[in-house]
Amino acid sequence: MKLTVPPMILNAFGFSPQAKISSLGSGHIHQTLLVEGDRKFVLQRINKNVFTKPEVIARNNRLAAAYLSAHHPEYLFPTTLPDRNGNELVYAEDGFPWRVYPLIENTLTVDFVTSSAQAFEAAKGFGLLTRNLHGIDSSTFEPTLDRFHDLQWRYEQFESALANATPTLIKQAEGEIKRAKEFQFLVHQYNDLIAGGSLLIRITHNDTKINNILFDKRTGKAACVIDLDTLMPGYFIYDLGDMVRTGVSPVSEEEQDITQISFRKEIYDALVEGYLSQMKDYMSPQELQAVPFAGKMMTYIMALRFLADFLRGNTYYTIHYPEQNLVRARNQLRLLQLLHQHT
Repeated sequence: MKLTVPPMILNAFGFSPQAKISSLGSGHIHQTLLVEGDRKFVLQRINKNVFTKPEVIARNNRLAAAYLSAHHPEYLFPTTLPDRNGNELVYAEDGFPWRVYPLIENTLTVDFVTSSAQAFEAAKGFGLLTRNLHGIDSSTFEPTLDRFHDLQWRYEQFESALANATPTLIKQAEGEIKRAKEFQFLVHQYNDLIAGGSLLIRITHNDTKINNILFDKRTGKAACVIDLDTLMPGYFIYDLGDMVRTGVSPVSEEEQDITQISFRKEIYDALVEGYLSQMKDYMSPQELQAVPFAGKMMTYIMALRFLADFLRGNTYYTIHYPEQNLVRARNQLRLLQLLHQHT
């Protein structure tokens, strides 16, 4: 469905009604558009149904931008452009907020990891963001999504969904439920790491899919990190873990044929090496020991989330067929088994 930009939004940001507007990117949460006139801009409608606190996103990004400008002025960190009245967010009549970024020229995004070099560069890019924010007061940041990667909470959600699911859905998901319970020991490992203070709270990206990196078209190097809505306090295992989860298999979480899922050791090694090339000197011995846990933890979280949503009757994730969340859970549980074997 084509998104029509309200005239009040075009006017607020000083865009001509005759500006060329087209779809941009492959994101599923927000609606992102390219505005072409004398210059090129990225215009984005924030999904307030998912991100219910857009002002917190704006404030967190503003805090990070100020710190980076003072301590790492050479670092490219995308920031919003204000409207005519100095506002970062402009609310349309339907209550959805809009924002504008300058287009970063001569860059591109990719949706799938296709080489070790690409994996290394992406992981290096995400690691550099967290490294450059080392020293910032994380207590001044607020969560934009509460308990987003809290494995204990995600397991509790799974248990609640299971307790309230219909017998038919439980029967359909019998195998996946059994496998999910078999990995409950990861919840205990997570709780021990947190309770023991082994992990430092940092400002992390928290959504480290490779398409959240802009690559330089000419060099193939990581130019900058984008999609900063989940920039908030977290642990390194969240960022490294989601890179492993989304990069190590040659197929996505949507793949129905689980025999296509495999552990690409060369990609895994490149992701870890790329991340540690930036972060190793800032990590404690306990954190370095937790590196193999990261991918397993984040893959387990997504398996639990997909499975819980299926058991609830598919109330959160968009689906195109009734068993899609069950397929996604089965996919992630298979990947989790492989990560458990190899890392």
